[in-house]
Amino acid sequence: MAKKPRIVIIGAGMAGLTAANKLYTSTSFNDLFELFVVEGGTRIGGRINTSEFGGNRIEMGATWIHGIGGSPIHQIAQEIHALESDKPWECMDGLSDELKTIAEGGFELNASIVDPISTLFKNLMDFAQGKPTEDSAGTEDVRYYNFAAKEASKGCTSNGGFGNHSVGAFLRQGLDAYWDSSKNREELRGYGKWSRKLLDEAIFAMHENTQRTYTSAGDLLTLDFEAESEYRMFPGEEITISKGYLSIIEYLASVLPPGVIQLDRKVSSIEWQPEGHQSVEMANVFDSRPVKIHFCDGSVMFADHVIVTVSLGVLKAGTCQDSGMFNPPLPFFKTEAISRLGYGVVNKLFLQLSPTGNRKANVTDKFPSLQMVFHPSDSDLRHKKIPWWIRRTASLCPIYNNSSVLLSWFAGKEALELETLSDEEIINEVSTTVYSLLSQPHKEVKSNNSHEFCNENVKSIESSSESEVRFVKVLKSKWGSDPLFLGSYSYVAVGSSGADLDTMAEPLPKIGSCESSSVHPLQILFAGEATHRTHYSTTHGAYFSGLREANRLLQHYHYVGNLI
Repeated sequence: MAKKPRIVIIGAGMAGLTAANKLYTSTSFNDLFELFVVEGGTRIGGRINTSEFGGNRIEMGATWIHGIGGSPIHQIAQEIHALESDKPWECMDGLSDELKTIAEGGFELNASIVDPISTLFKNLMDFAQGKPTEDSAGTEDVRYYNFAAKEASKGCTSNGGFGNHSVGAFLRQGLDAYWDSSKNREELRGYGKWSRKLLDEAIFAMHENTQRTYTSAGDLLTLDFEAESEYRMFPGEEITISKGYLSIIEYLASVLPPGVIQLDRKVSSIEWQPEGHQSVEMANVFDSRPVKIHFCDGSVMFADHVIVTVSLGVLKAGTCQDSGMFNPPLPFFKTEAISRLGYGVVNKLFLQLSPTGNRKANVTDKFPSLQMVFHPSDSDLRHKKIPWWIRRTASLCPIYNNSSVLLSWFAGKEALELETLSDEEIINEVSTTVYSLLSQPHKEVKSNNSHEFCNENVKSIESSSESEVRFVKVLKSKWGSDPLFLGSYSYVAVGSSGADLDTMAEPLPKIGSCESSSVHPLQILFAGEATHRTHYSTTHGAYFSGLREANRLLQHYHYVGNLI
C-alpha cells in the first residue's frame, strides 16, 4: 500500500498554522496527507503572544490589524466574534489624538510648533511610499512640504553611496530642503535654550523613532528607499483584537486533530536531497522520504515536504557557515537573499502606575499620551539622568483612555538594551525621565541680553521622592534574545530589494530542476512574513504566505478543490 505524502511544517505561528489549516481542511475528507506541525517552543502563536497585565489584555508581539478593508485577519476576527469583549484590552479606543508633547527641560510644545514638522514627516513618508500628497496649490506650508519631498527624492534616486538610497537619507534631505525653503520662519521665545531649528530637528527625530518601530530598522539609513513604495497596506482603520491576537491562532489550530501539533520539538538541522546529492538515502532506506529532520533531543522525522516558517533571524543564524541548519547548505541564491534582507528587533515595555503617589507629577486625573522630544545631539543641554536607551523612544502612553498601564516601544540597540535591564532599573530610569519632563519647566528671565534660567519653582528630581511618578510593575518583550525568533520582523535593507523577498519564497529544489531526474520536487518550502513581497512584516503577510505554500502542495498533487 502506497504511503501518503508526509508534510512537516516547522513552526506553529501564523504562517505554519495557516498552511496546516488549509492542507487539512482541503483534504481531510479523502485523507490525502500525513500532516505534522513541529514547534520548538512550549506554546503556539510564534510572534503572536497575547498576555495580561494590570487586569488588561495586552499583546507582547503582533498588535494591530493593519487596515480592515480586505484583511483576512479582520475577516476571521469578525467570524469568530473576536472583536467583542467585556474585558479591557490594549488600544481598545485606538490611538489617542490628544497628545501632550514635552521637550527636554519640561517645555510643553503647542500645536503651532509640532504640527508643521509632523505634517512634513507624514508627507515625506507618503511620498516615499508612493501615496498621493496634499495639493501643492494649498497653503504655503503645503508647498514647502511638497518641495522638500521632491528635492529629497532627487538625492535618493541618483547614484550615490550607501546612505543615498535609504529612507533615512531621504527624510533628512527632506528636512534640509524644508529648512532651506522656509528660512524666514519666526524664532521662538520662552523655550529655554531650544532654538526653532533645534526643536524642529528633535520633533522630526521623534517621528523617525516611531518609524523605526514600524519597520524594525534600527537605523533608517539601512531602510531601502526604492522598495518602500512596494509595501502595501489595506485600506480602512487600524484596530486591535479585543479577545487577543491569539484568538486567531487558536481558531486556525482548532480544526487540527490531536497529535498534529507537537510542542517543544526544536529542530537542529534539516537534511535534504538536491540534485546530485544523496546524503539522506542510506539513512532513509526503509522510509523512502527525501527529507530528514533532526531534533535537538536526538530524535528524527522523515518527510516528503517540509514547510519552513521560522523567522528571518533564525534563517540568518542558521545559514551561517558554522551553523549547519541545512545539510547540504542552501544554494547561493537563497543564502544571499537571506543575508541581504533586513531583520530588526522591536520590543514593547508596559508599566503599571501606582494608584497613589503621582499627584505632584501632574498626573492626578490621568497620565497623558506623552510624546517625548529629546535634544538630538550629545551636549550640555541634555539632562544627565535620562538614560540613552530612553532617548530614542518617541512616546509613553496609556494603553487606552484613563488606563493605569502605560506602553512604550523600542527598536534597534535600545530594544536590545531593554532586554538586559532589571525591573528595578527600568522603573527608576523611566520614573526619572517622566518626572523631568512633567515637572514645571524652568522660568525664563532676561538678563544682560541673554537668557538665564532659575529653578526657584522647580523641585530637584532628587529632592523629594514624593514628587516622582511611581510605577509598581513592569512587563517587557524580549524578542531579540529569544533563540526561537532572534528579532521581530523583516524589512528591505539598502542593498536588498523586493526581488529578494520573492527569492525567499522559492521552494527547493527549484521548480523545473527535478523534471528529468530522480530528485524529489518541493522538498523544502518557505513561508512567513519575510517571504511576502508586498506585505512583509505583518501577520496578514504571514497568513498569505502560509496559504501560498499549502496551495503549492495541493496543486503539486493535482488537487482541484478550493485553492483560495
